[in-house]
Amino acid sequence: MNESTLHGSCLCGTVKYEVTPPFKFFAHCHCSRCRKSSGTGHATNIAVAPEQFRWTSGEDAISRYKLPEAESFGKWFCSHCGAPVPRDTRGGTLMVIPAGSLDEEPPTKPTDRIFWNSRAEWSCDCNDMPTHEEYPEAWFSAPKENEKKS
Repeated sequence: MNESTLHGSCLCGTVKYEVTPPFKFFAHCHCSRCRKSSGTGHATNIAVAPEQFRWTSGEDAISRYKLPEAESFGKWFCSHCGAPVPRDTRGGTLMVIPAGSLDEEPPTKPTDRIFWNSRAEWSCDCNDMPTHEEYPEAWFSAPKENEKKS
């Protein structure tokens, strides 16, 4: 790989990889399978050709699940920590990388939202939501005496 190579890993650091841009796509997927497998409103995935990808450690710790009724959907994860890790497509033409598993910021941002019509009604509509740099303190502090509800 070269100087633009990005590194990634699972949550516990057992599984590690390298990937070299450019990406074939970088997208938020709102399909029900991605929502179920990620536990979120969408999965953010990067795809590259297999030759742009290399495992550097922990490949033997990967558990693989291929959804039987799906033509190409699968989920690979670290058998130690359960974190999602890159997977190949069943045809072997792409490596699909969970963007959150990258250790560095990628050189680009997602360009598309796919399966938008399948999205959960509660996801991705953040125009009216407040934003925070960290957890709001109120989430973790006990209510003040005058704020307690009876």
